[in-house]
Amino acid sequence: MHWLFMIAAICFEVVGTVSLKLSMGFTKPLFVVVTVVGYMASLGLLGLALKGIPVSAAYAVWSGLGTALVAVIGMAALGEPASALRFACIALIITGVVGLYLVDRAV
Repeated sequence: MHWLFMIAAICFEVVGTVSLKLSMGFTKPLFVVVTVVGYMASLGLLGLALKGIPVSAAYAVWSGLGTALVAVIGMAALGEPASALRFACIALIITGVVGLYLVDRAV
């Protein structure tokens, strides 16, 4: 169940971050509300996930996968430039997250 909370927390964090971009510097009220609600829900769900996942693994997964997803969404939907180097960096982020998770499980 804790990993379901983590997945939901990541999704809400991604929604909050993309909405932050779409709020155009907090000038679009709808996106400002979505940003605030997204981040609040994300932090609440992260807190629930932390009841069963070590903080080192949880934060690495939450921040790393959120970062990778936002980068992909930025390239796919927000017109940000895509390149092989960007995808390689995203792969490194994901590799680091998986590595931290595996090290935490091995200890």
